[in-house]
Amino acid sequence: MTHSNTALVRHQRPAPETTGDGRATYRPVLLRAADAEGEAALAALLESGAVREVHDRIDDQLEELVRCLRPGEAMDAGGRAAAAAEVCPGTRRRGYGTWVWYPWSGRLVHVLPPEEFRLVRTDRNRDKITRAEQQALLGRRIGVLGLSVGNSAALTCAMEGVGGSFRLADFDRLGLTNMNRLRAGVHDLGVEKTVLCARQMFEIDPYLDIEIFRAGLTESTVEEFFGTTASGGLDLLVEECDTLWAKFAAREHARARRVPVLMDTNDRGLLDVERFDEEPDLPLFHGRAEGTTADDVRGLDPAEALQVLLRIVDADRLSPAMTDALGRIGRTLSSWPQLASGVMLGGALVTDTARRILLGRPVPSGRYYVDLEALVPAGQAGPAGGPA
Repeated sequence: MTHSNTALVRHQRPAPETTGDGRATYRPVLLRAADAEGEAALAALLESGAVREVHDRIDDQLEELVRCLRPGEAMDAGGRAAAAAEVCPGTRRRGYGTWVWYPWSGRLVHVLPPEEFRLVRTDRNRDKITRAEQQALLGRRIGVLGLSVGNSAALTCAMEGVGGSFRLADFDRLGLTNMNRLRAGVHDLGVEKTVLCARQMFEIDPYLDIEIFRAGLTESTVEEFFGTTASGGLDLLVEECDTLWAKFAAREHARARRVPVLMDTNDRGLLDVERFDEEPDLPLFHGRAEGTTADDVRGLDPAEALQVLLRIVDADRLSPAMTDALGRIGRTLSSWPQLASGVMLGGALVTDTARRILLGRPVPSGRYYVDLEALVPAGQAGPAGGPA
């Protein structure tokens, strides 16, 4: 097996962003110990006192690799060990693969080289996703705007191997009220949401390419966020932000660049699909914006902005709980009610739909509901366990 992707791995000292308390650090350091330079860099890191834990399960990973490559062969422990040794002949185990240092946790982890790592990590996807499809998906770039609800979508994409490059945008930091729906620990309070999400994704796959936009989507960052052919344009956008201007501006830029947009509202399982890649003249929000532009919403007061928002999310189809909340936000409610179950469902809906779009399967523009209260209704079950 070739190691054609090892150019992604670099020898480097900790970057300037890893100094201090590490609150802004989000990139792992990748080290190869296969040569003298890499071994010296690894030794220096181990001697620095910065490493709190060392996780070296490379032998187990090699045996998993053998099982993935030769699933039809029955081997005992000795046979698996011998086959694993054949994968890296003449190479010391310490020098095989990549040592990944996560500065924010102090963990140093030994993993397989990029190609082998991804083959094993996604092997249980087969053949719901074939190996050829998995490789194709790794070549796509996804933008995620808004990283409370968007965090679930980004992490699920990373777990499933949908996308190899990501751009994450959010201006906010993790607060305690976010933790009813955003997977994080209390030690993460105050961390930028972009940083938190990138860390979580890199801990799933250290070989990902992730850029973060700490200021969110603004007039000064929108061009860079969408990118160009030279810098790598987005193949798909997941829009989950609360800022009305950003919602409109993101779609205007996506339509101009023919980038499909997905939005999950986590109320009644609503997934919105805008195929600007196939329909470059599609009106924003399927015409519900009634010609309104990003410039139009810039100066709206809160009451006016709420009316626009209700129009684009179909106020008459909101859940009873959300409808009831509308008149109480800012009085008896601090913000929109959201549940972890709805957000996690949204992450699944976005990832599944993104995968099909990026693989060229037919997914038409539209607004789709996966309403669990309707699909799993209350009431007496029938004799076979189904609805009465």
